Order: sequence, then structure tokens, then C-alpha cells
Amino acid sequence: MDQAKISTTEVVHDVFPYLVEYKDGRIERLAGTNQISPGFDPITKVNSKDVILIQKIGLSARLYLPSNETTSNEKLPIVMYFHGGAFIIASSAEPLYHNFCNNLARSANALVVSVDYRRAPEFPLPIAFDDGWAAVQWVAAHASGNGPENWLNKQVDFNKVFLIGDSAGATMAHHLAPEVVEHLSPFKICGISLIHPYFWSSKPIGFERFDPVRRDLVNKWWEYVCPSDKGSDDPLINPFADGAPSFDQVKCEKMIVLVAGKDILRDRGRLYYEAMLKHRNVEYFETLGEDHVFYLFNHQSEKAKVIMSKLASFINNQERCN
Repeated sequence: MDQAKISTTEVVHDVFPYLVEYKDGRIERLAGTNQISPGFDPITKVNSKDVILIQKIGLSARLYLPSNETTSNEKLPIVMYFHGGAFIIASSAEPLYHNFCNNLARSANALVVSVDYRRAPEFPLPIAFDDGWAAVQWVAAHASGNGPENWLNKQVDFNKVFLIGDSAGATMAHHLAPEVVEHLSPFKICGISLIHPYFWSSKPIGFERFDPVRRDLVNKWWEYVCPSDKGSDDPLINPFADGAPSFDQVKCEKMIVLVAGKDILRDRGRLYYEAMLKHRNVEYFETLGEDHVFYLFNHQSEKAKVIMSKLASFINNQERCN
């Protein structure tokens, strides 16, 4: 057999269970690769479409708008949604996220902007965070009613802006809030929801100490997407690390942190909640007996419906958002 052919197929990174990188530079994603087209969803009666935010870099988002049958004449809250996937898999077109955002738009009666940020390793961190910030700026440009997208110009109440993300996307939402405060006044965030947030550090806490297999996996994921001498104490992943935004910089009217009882990331979410509670109104909710982002895979389960109900109530309770 040709030795050159063997060398090009040699695996240089096996990022189980998400991705394999070969010596010749090829990337083979093993999960989160399915895609579904936007359009009208007859079950939720939500319309969706893809829009280009920045043509030069190919940054896009998928917008979700409840149909007239589910809306009144009042303008809608806007949710900026950042999907998970450890910064290496999934997209706004992935069927699990597409279905989730359809349901979120319907349940909360909100316009959802699902950001299709670029992923590592082709686009190493902090590019995903930069894309998230660019997407927030794109949305903010519509607050005057003169932005490039009429759905946002005509349908949105910019006093009701929410940042919501799951897993890696929750980490992004945490980092974007201080940027909004510093650079986009008077544009403000009404609420932030972190769903099963992807926070980590070099020092194990809670039941991480008794689960070395999964802890090693999480370490490996992070080291792959963000190789640096800081490792898991990089401020992008560790909100308690030197250089991370201080908790009082993450300004919003309200916040909810959701975790899952069997998730290796659970205790990180709890620690974050306890720290944030010292600075603002924060709600905490734990789904017992479930693992990471379980609601994406079984959205019809009773526990998944509770998650959706929590998010809808969080968005629609506007007493602190005026």
C-alpha cells in the first residue's frame, strides 16, 4: 500500500464523540452534521428563514417568527439564541436546534435569532465569541427601525431583548453581556438564560471528582478548541479565572441558570449561580435524573416541556424589563 496514502489518513486528533482530524487536514464531524431547511412549520405555526449578517465572513443566523395566528398587534420580545456543541459541532440548521427554536418562538411568542457562529478547529476560539458579538451588533442596528431585516424592524420590542444559550452557547451569552453594557448603550439586555452552561476549570469540584472518565473528555474537548498555556483556566471557559468578566459586569434585569442532575457540568452551573446571586436577581432550576441537553433529544417528554415552560415564563414575565 502507498505509504503517502497511509500518512494522509492518519488520525492526529480523535475528539470523541464529536470529531476526528486527519494528518492531511481533513475534519470529519461525527455528530451534529444533519441540516434542515427553514420555512413554515405547520406544528408550531412558526415561520423561519436564513439571513446573512456579514457577507465577508459568511456569518448567518436563522430567524423564527410566530405566525399571525399566535401573535397580537403588540411587538414581540427578541431572543438571541446561541446553540451548543462544544464549539465544534451543530449549527442553527441542525434539526434538534431548529425544532427547539420553533418551539421556543411559539411558546414564548418571541422572535428568535439563532446565530450560526463559526466553529473550531477551522475557526479557532475566540472566533465564535467574535461572531456572537457581531450578531448582537447586527440585532442592535435594528433598534431604530432602520436595520436591514424587516422582521426585526417591524416586529420587535427592543426593551425586551434576551440572550439565551445552551452549553457552549451559554458560555457565549455570559461573555457577551459585558460587551453590550460597555459598547451598545442604550441598547440593553432584559434577561439572560444559561441552559446547562459549559463552564470548566483545572480543579475538579462536586461529583466531577468521582467521574474521571467524563472529566477527561471535557478536558480534551476544551484543549482541542482552545489550545493555550492556560488550559481549562482560560477566562473563556472559567468565569472565575483571572481576566474573566467580573460577575457585576454581566448586567441584565434578570437571569435564570438551568442545570441537569446527571450532567458532569451541573456543579459548575450551581457555582456560577451562587456567585451571580450576590449581584442580581437569579433563578436556579435543576432537572433531576437527566443529563446534558436532554430536552433536545426528547422534546416531547414532560421534563423537556417543563424546560420550555420555564423559558417562556422567563421571557414573558416583563415586570422587571421596562
